[in-house]
Amino acid sequence: MRAPSLTVGIEEEYQIIDPITRDLTPGFDALVSSNDAQLADVKAELHQCQVEIGTKVCGSISELRAELVQLRRLVIQAAGQHGLTIASAGTHPFSNWMNQEMTPKERYLGVKAELQDLAHRLLIFGTHVHVGIEDPEFRIDCLNAARYILPHILCLSTSSPFWFGRNTGLHSYRSIVFKNFPRTGVPRILNGWNDYADLVDTLVRTRSIPDGSKIWWDVRPHHIYPTLEFRACDVNTKVDEAVCIAAILQAVVAKMWKLRRDNMTFRVYAQDLIEENKWRAVRWGLGGKLIDFGKKEELPAPVLIRELVEWFLDDVLDELGTRKEVEYAFTILDHGSSAQRQLATYARTGDLRAVVDQLIRETAEGVCEPTLGPPLESTSSVGADVPGSMATERGTLSAVRGQSIP
Repeated sequence: MRAPSLTVGIEEEYQIIDPITRDLTPGFDALVSSNDAQLADVKAELHQCQVEIGTKVCGSISELRAELVQLRRLVIQAAGQHGLTIASAGTHPFSNWMNQEMTPKERYLGVKAELQDLAHRLLIFGTHVHVGIEDPEFRIDCLNAARYILPHILCLSTSSPFWFGRNTGLHSYRSIVFKNFPRTGVPRILNGWNDYADLVDTLVRTRSIPDGSKIWWDVRPHHIYPTLEFRACDVNTKVDEAVCIAAILQAVVAKMWKLRRDNMTFRVYAQDLIEENKWRAVRWGLGGKLIDFGKKEELPAPVLIRELVEWFLDDVLDELGTRKEVEYAFTILDHGSSAQRQLATYARTGDLRAVVDQLIRETAEGVCEPTLGPPLESTSSVGADVPGSMATERGTLSAVRGQSIP
């Protein structure tokens, strides 16, 4: 069994925003009509108010950072040329999925035909991180073991506390929306590559799926590339957060390989136990507790995340040259996840449009100047209907005000 290359790549799904209304707007076609040839690599998503970027295969985390900064800058500046702006968060604070246009491409029309309103409702934005693992058997071994840390990583990335103009009480409402799709969530323990290949073959033969791309687990072997793809996270708002998550996941794979090389392994836990921790991450994020299954006790999520970095990953960070990027997790613990920052902004301002403005600024942080709309005082009053909401959703802002902000 050969050592993994540990190459990394990241895909991010962004929101296309009208800076005047702060609502989502169908701007993908305008964005890609820009003259910059590098924008040819950006992709459409299920809704026309979404755009996806994907880095090239990177040999290091520093290379990944440079790629990600460049792509964010290109997309933000292209959007600005058309009077639009970009935000990076797992859900939009108040937009209504029923008002958003779906992308009229065969791939997405097929998803809509199969999944109906579940597809239309999928107005969510995620991060996918690929780590190169060429040996298929180790790819599965690593998948089985790495499932354990998915809730820890989700806690750091939570960025979707609002939905339909409401404080959902959750830190990753995106995870709940995506859970309605089939073949999602934490995968079961797989008994080697042949077990996985047989599963895919059975589903393809029975016309359940066309290929492995329609298995949407939180971590999966990619159906084309020799990578393990981590899909549990909300899209990260700041570049530094995205780079941190990618660096942690690369380090996790490196540590799993080091254990395997030395004839050791990380204990593999049952799916339902990991799902329990995932629920805690979805509900409370960094403000809650996760379960240490080895000790059979619950501890504050930040304690277990620090343990992951300082104890489990410490001996591979200098080899990878990513100590600074991985230890940015401590900055997130100190200053809050995107979800926590959004909730704090709403608690301070009482205006979800202020939350959108914060997301726009943080998305561009360390990248370029953000494209912001006019000051909120010059636009419609906070007490007005949330832009984009249905008549039946009137009063949602006052409903949010009536909820406690965790």
